[in-house]
Amino acid sequence: MTAQTPGTPLGAWLADLDDRGLIRLLELRPDLSQPPPGTIAALAARATSRQSVKAATDGLDFLRLAVLDALLVLHADTAAVPVEKVTDMLGDRVETAVVLAAVDDLRERALVWGEATLRIAPEVASGLPWYAGQAVLEPTDLTAEEIAARVDALDDAPRELLARLLEGSPMGRTRDAAPDSPPDRPVPRLLAAGLLRRIDDDTVILPRLVGQALRGEVPGPRELTKPELAVTTTTVADVDAVAAGAAIDLMREVDLIIETLGAAPVPELRAGGMGVRDVKRLAKNTGIDEPRLGLLVELAAAAGLIASGMPDPDPGDGTGPYWAPTVAADRFLESPTAVRWHLLATTWLDLPARPALIGTRGPDGKPFGALSDSLYSTAAPLDRRLLLTVLADLAPGSGVSAEDASRAMIWQRPRWAVRLQPATVSDLFAEAHALGMAGRGAISTPARRLLAGDADEDVLAAMNKALPKPLDHFLLQADLTVVVPGPLERDLAEELAQVATVESAGAAMVYRISEASVRHALDAGRTAGELHAFFEKHSKTPVPQGLTYLIDDVARRHGQLRVGMASSFVRCEDPALLAQAVASPIVARLELRTLAPTVAVSQAPIADVLGALREAGFAPAAEDSTGAVVDIRARGARVVAPSRRRVYRPPSPPTPQTLAAVVAVLRKVAAGPFSSIRLDPATAITQLQEAAIAQTSVVIGYVDPAGVATQRVVSPINVRGGQLTAFDPAAGRVREFAIHRVTSVVSADSD
Repeated sequence: MTAQTPGTPLGAWLADLDDRGLIRLLELRPDLSQPPPGTIAALAARATSRQSVKAATDGLDFLRLAVLDALLVLHADTAAVPVEKVTDMLGDRVETAVVLAAVDDLRERALVWGEATLRIAPEVASGLPWYAGQAVLEPTDLTAEEIAARVDALDDAPRELLARLLEGSPMGRTRDAAPDSPPDRPVPRLLAAGLLRRIDDDTVILPRLVGQALRGEVPGPRELTKPELAVTTTTVADVDAVAAGAAIDLMREVDLIIETLGAAPVPELRAGGMGVRDVKRLAKNTGIDEPRLGLLVELAAAAGLIASGMPDPDPGDGTGPYWAPTVAADRFLESPTAVRWHLLATTWLDLPARPALIGTRGPDGKPFGALSDSLYSTAAPLDRRLLLTVLADLAPGSGVSAEDASRAMIWQRPRWAVRLQPATVSDLFAEAHALGMAGRGAISTPARRLLAGDADEDVLAAMNKALPKPLDHFLLQADLTVVVPGPLERDLAEELAQVATVESAGAAMVYRISEASVRHALDAGRTAGELHAFFEKHSKTPVPQGLTYLIDDVARRHGQLRVGMASSFVRCEDPALLAQAVASPIVARLELRTLAPTVAVSQAPIADVLGALREAGFAPAAEDSTGAVVDIRARGARVVAPSRRRVYRPPSPPTPQTLAAVVAVLRKVAAGPFSSIRLDPATAITQLQEAAIAQTSVVIGYVDPAGVATQRVVSPINVRGGQLTAFDPAAGRVREFAIHRVTSVVSADSD
């Protein structure tokens, strides 16, 4: 068979595939089975439609797209091309066996069909991120610096020509493309500089690498084999330790955000999201820098830990809704570290937003706001998984820079090149490190298991193994600080947080014990004896004498005034101290009234009375109806449930059983009375396109949706998206016909 023959029609080629081949095709291109095609002809028509071809080429690497590019250059969209021509065209850049393996993969996807000779659908050209020939006919040795130097050497006229080609189509028509054109004109000068490529005497094109450099992108891909990356090597244990440390910091900061928003919910903007000032205020209150804070609030919202709604208790200022923690946040705070990490890690993988954009300005000059819809991107989850896939393909413990990761990702998905530039990948890398998905540029073991789809139990086990063993001790210092050299056991951490405040966060945390923090512990119901025993038991260093004196001194003064419900009352065993408290100017506004030498009452809420007494310098304690000291601090505002969560759910692929059933139906239809009729939609499209160009009429065989077969004389106008637009003289109007229902195409002028 020569290159001038049309070759085997796709419908006939698909009909000759075995069931395994058809099922594999439907696995690789799930859109072909949704909804199930009725016939092999319908399957072939759908497989060659523009929408399906674009979806199929979206996940191809540079080598496979280059093979398709070569086939387009060889005109395999109109006639069969010997495989040898493809290998000869690419043979100086990659081994023949590699090219043949790529062809086999494209056959499985029905983007290429045939054996010794190959065919492709005309719509393949729309699936390439460049014009046909730009991957296989253009030189690849120009660097971005060389391109910039050549552009800098130009004067205004050639630069303006490049700008026009960059803004519009890279292909231009000109009389100056011929070899004998005057060399001082802009087009010949650009051709001589390698900044344009001649297609024919009337046509030039802006080379792919030149266009990328002019747009500020990193030119590439260049090579047809996977790029060699500069790899740094460390131990898996070191990577996991760094990732575990990041996970601990992540949990601490998310807890802090939940606590802060619970104490002071943030109003939601009318357009949605958080205001710039509110984000700055939240960053100041939590001590988390704004870029990282943006990532954390996006994660918390997507995980259902914070949401927009009317919190309980209501802030009462008449505005709203507010961003506040949800009731699910309380369960999150009580969960083990590995479980909490797993929730945030899976949320990040599927987060349909780009948190790194927060604070930057869009094309309209407006800043991207936290939790706003302007951050929405269904491509973001795909980019994150691609980054982790590139890292997972390296040897365990091997890491790469963001620049090298970008190069590898663009090679894997050339159609995504614009959004996979080094700056964007650097942001993704920062997120991965912040989530504990990566450490030192390498993927962590828990992330590797999560990416591979392992069971949740295995992922949690990997993270538990990576996390340092919780400590049951800390180190007391003479300056009343507490050094914690690692994560504490949960109960111990909660007890320490009652009596000390965080002064420095990190891998080794530092707490500060003060009069206020000791009073806080006593307010929560702890006694001086319990505090002494607590520090004696858990400190690996001697308890400073100053801490003992501080606890005893605060405890001696604490609780002499007792506040209860009247609306509230104040009780004190020392009449003089009670009289002093009632007479205080700060407390006087509460209108305390003495009922007895040791009891006073007020109509103000108990929290207001406690606050006023503390502001006046006293150390009151709250008590319940039995006289026991209780902690009445507010637990923080909560919204009942997320009112809006931005969730990205990729379509679920059909199951093997479903695909087998689809193929069984196709076989049953093919065994019917019309099984000998094999329609190649690609051939029909070609014939109809030729008729439209020649403005000639054709007779088409057509099966309508009801299954009625007819023949119609039509005048084709165009063929696009699997539809024929043609004038139907019988109906007297322009109509559309589905290509997969066309059973034959014959010229109306033929005998």
